[in-house]
Order: sequence, then structure tokens, then C-alpha cells
Amino acid sequence: MIDRTGGLRAARFFLVLAVLASAARAWAQAEQPEAASGFAPRPAVASKGFMAVTANVYATDAAAEILQLGGNALDAAIAAQWVLNLVEPQSSGIGGGGFLLHWDARRRRVSAWDGREIAPRAASADFARRADGTPASFHEVLATGKAVGVPGLVAMLEVAHRRHGKLRWERLFSPAIRLAENGFAISPRLHLLLREDVLLRGDPAARALYFQENGEAKAVGDILRNPEFVATLRAIATGGAAALHGGVVAGRIAAAIEQRGGTLTAADMHDYRPRQRNAVCGPYRQWRICGMPPPSSGGIGVLQLLGSLERTGWLPGDPATPDGAHLFAEAGRLTYADRARYLADPDFVLVPQGALLAPEYLDRRARLIDQRRSMGIAAPGELPARHTQADDDAPELPATTHVSIVDRAGNAVALTSSIESAFGSRIQVDGFLLNNQLTDFSFTTERDGKPVANRLEPGKRPLSSMAPTLVFDAGGRLHAVLGSPGGGRIINYVARTLVALLDGRQGPAAAVSLPHVGNRNGATEVERDRVPEELALELERRGHMVKRTDMTSGLHLIVRVGDGWVGAADPRREGFARGE
Repeated sequence: MIDRTGGLRAARFFLVLAVLASAARAWAQAEQPEAASGFAPRPAVASKGFMAVTANVYATDAAAEILQLGGNALDAAIAAQWVLNLVEPQSSGIGGGGFLLHWDARRRRVSAWDGREIAPRAASADFARRADGTPASFHEVLATGKAVGVPGLVAMLEVAHRRHGKLRWERLFSPAIRLAENGFAISPRLHLLLREDVLLRGDPAARALYFQENGEAKAVGDILRNPEFVATLRAIATGGAAALHGGVVAGRIAAAIEQRGGTLTAADMHDYRPRQRNAVCGPYRQWRICGMPPPSSGGIGVLQLLGSLERTGWLPGDPATPDGAHLFAEAGRLTYADRARYLADPDFVLVPQGALLAPEYLDRRARLIDQRRSMGIAAPGELPARHTQADDDAPELPATTHVSIVDRAGNAVALTSSIESAFGSRIQVDGFLLNNQLTDFSFTTERDGKPVANRLEPGKRPLSSMAPTLVFDAGGRLHAVLGSPGGGRIINYVARTLVALLDGRQGPAAAVSLPHVGNRNGATEVERDRVPEELALELERRGHMVKRTDMTSGLHLIVRVGDGWVGAADPRREGFARGE
């Protein structure tokens, strides 16, 4: 008889070493020391061929594997997304949704894909009320079935793959399946979020997967395997989105939600359809910038903010100067005032997209900006009477991920996906977590007799700030691919990075490391311990109410440099860039 136990132990030992070595590349970057005025930029990565930047080294490696096999940018983004679901389950996954921009280099065409979650048929606009009719708090709704919308990510990626993909659909699951079977090393960020979350332990399946028997979070470097997720991935690989949206999986999702007080049914799962929409594109100085249209406010928001900033007469330069920070914050006030009033799901609300981006409208809005003094709370712009909604009050939390990829042929993908709050609704089914995206609807349905545009309605998509973005030069060549997590601050994160890159002439690594300043039509938020105190005090002297706070973006940027690409990952998280 041959004794194989020693060989198996040795194989497991070397597997653990290999997994830890791979993870160490990202951890070393994640723990770099910070400069006095912000994070020390991580070294950018240059390439003459492809470039992939994701939130985790395992996901970037998966994208690179697909690109090396001859896959294109969309194939690589899909493979990376499945891995991200596994290794940073707090941020995104097949239980959530997302928005995707695709650049077809041969046809010179931008496509926009909407995989945002939708409200179930039986969902009520009073979903955020207690049984006695009084308003519930966000945290009362968060970890319940009431918060879960019909997931849209898998269906969106499937239809986008049919249009733009190159490799077989099932091949794109191999990296994630392999990693889920063999295991991956828990990263410092995942461990920290598990340790600090007080709700996830309440789900028995999640507790068994992510926590020790005593309830403590599994440690950094522990090898985590997810066999239930393997089975789910295999089912989707062979059966497509129908394997998630129909049959036993949909039934288990519906049952888990019903048990936690929600109304989503298997029929809601079956009937979900992603949307292909027209990208929203507009000028900024000599550049053309394209983003997602509603129900994302990202595309309109970024263009409005930059358009207002340009019209102040501010010359290209360092956005971290007092003038640059002041004017950027004031342009943000105007942008977020319009966002709260006018933007929502265009299948339910007449969104005045053209009016909000019209040059004469932006001229009027920019004239409200005082070069030396804050305007305080901004009012939304005046539009025709048919746009008479009230303002939105929905919280949008910063638990999201972003993927930027360019392939050898110059095709590109900017994909931002989310399950909303960290770990979503804290409801786990078949190895993945379900979203809590219905909390992105306004908790108030009307004000002063006027309906809130972003109120919940059956079948409606909640408003988002996700802002996957493509930048083109004056000749129409793709210049940059970027996006970020960050909840309601995403518009500011992306716009400020563009100002640093396009106006400040900063390199990609410096642009994604720039200390954050922004305004969402309230306090001017400055990144705690990273914005110089002199700048914060100068903003206060100009009338800003300054709030020093953590602003954990996760920007992933690819920029054309000469005949190649340079990729950079935000040092605030565990992002990783790789090119070849």
C-alpha cells in the first residue's frame, strides 16, 4: 500500500506558500507609508500591450490570464469580476449589480450597459417605515429582506459578452473556480472589515464561512475556500444567467429574502432584464468624456462638475491649491443639488439630461460661483415646470469596486459594480451575499406635495453615483479609463482625478493618490490627516463648513502614454495594476 498522506500534506503546504506569496504582492502595496500631505503613490505600471487594474491582485491576475489566452477587455473584466466576488465579498458580486462602459476600438463606439438592481413587484414605497407607520432608520432596514433588489450583474455581463466577448463564456469562470476550490489568503482589508462588522455574524452561512467558532473574524493569511460559490459559478458557467435567475437558485434567494421580511420572489428573479443605454458624453476643455447615463448619476454629475469648473475661468493647474479646492467644492455643490432634484431611473421619471448639460445652462450655474467666498447650500437649477420633483435623501454607502482594462487591440472596459453597503444585506445564499440596494431609494416619497424622483416604485432602479468613465483626446483616441468605489462621493473622486490628470498634468500614480476635497451640497469634506491643515483653514476662511473625514476611494486608472499604457491603483485600498 502506498502512503499518500505525506505527499498530500506537502502539496497543501506548498499550495499555502504559493497563495500567500501571491497575496503578499498586494499587501506590500497596501501597507506603504504615507507622505505628509497624502498617500505615497504606488509605482505606476507601464505596458505596450494590455493593462488591467482591479481592486485585488488575484482579480488582476485573472484578467491577465484571460488576456494572455487571447481574450479581449470584456472577457478579462468578467473573469476579474467573479474573482472579486470571492476575495472582496464586501464590495460586489453576483448578488448585486453594476454599470459597464465598453470601447470598441475597431468600430470606434462606446456602449453603456446597465445591470442595476430593480425593486420587486410587491415592494412598497413605504418599505422604510415601521409597522406603526413611523419612519425607520437606515440601519433598521439594512440587514433585512426589505433592502434586497433583484440582482442584475450576471445578466448584464452575459448580454454584454454576447455582443463584445471573444472567448467562450464558460472559460471566463476558470480563475475564480480554481481559486475558490484551492483557497485564497484573507487580506488585511477583508479581515478588518469582517472584524468590525457587527451584522454579518447574524447570517449562519456567512458566519460559518468567514468567522471562527468563537465568532472572531478569520485571521489575515488564513486560507479561505468557498465550495458553495464553486457550485454556483459552475452552474452559471454552463447555464448562463438563467442558472441564477431561474430554477432552484432563484427559489433559494427568494426564500432567504422572505424569511428576512422581504418581498422579492422567484418570478422577480426570472423577469429581470439588463438595459443597453446611450452613454452620456460631453466636452471638457479639449477632451471628450463619456460616462453612464441614469439611473447612474455618475456621467451627468462628472460632466456637470467639470463643466461648471471650466466656466469659472480657473486655468489648468494644481487642484490642491486653495483656489482649485474652493472652486471644485463650489462646482460640486451645484452638481449635487441638481442630482438630488432631477436624477432617477429614466424608465420612470423624465430626466432632463440634455437640459442639465446644455452649455447655456452650465454658463448660468457657473455664474453662481464666487471666486473667493462659498455660496453655502446650493439650490437646484431652474428647469421647465414638468420637472417639479422634490429632493432625494437616500444614503449611498461606499462599498463598491471598479475594474479598468485595455486589451492589446485597444478595446477597453470600465466596470463599476456593487452590493451597496459593505457585505450588502448580510444575507448569504449559495456562497455569495445579496445586495441592499433598495436603501439607495429615497426614504421620503414626497415633500411639500411634490414626489421625490428617486422614490421606490415596483420595477424601478434606484439612483446611483457609480461613474465608470472613458476619456478621449481631440482626435477621438482613447486616452484614459477610470472609476472608483466610494458611494455618494464617487462623482467627486472621479472628477478630481480627472482635474489632476488633465489640468494638473499629474501622472497616473499621483492623480489617484491626490488627497480628496469635495462637496455634496453640504459640508466641504476634506480627507482626514491627508489634506494639509492650512488648506482646510483657508477653506473655512472662505466660508466653507469643513468636515475632516476618512475618504477611502479605490480609483483604478489607465492612461495612454505614447504608444503604450500606464496603469495606477489607488493606495487607499489593495488595488493592483498589471500590464504586458
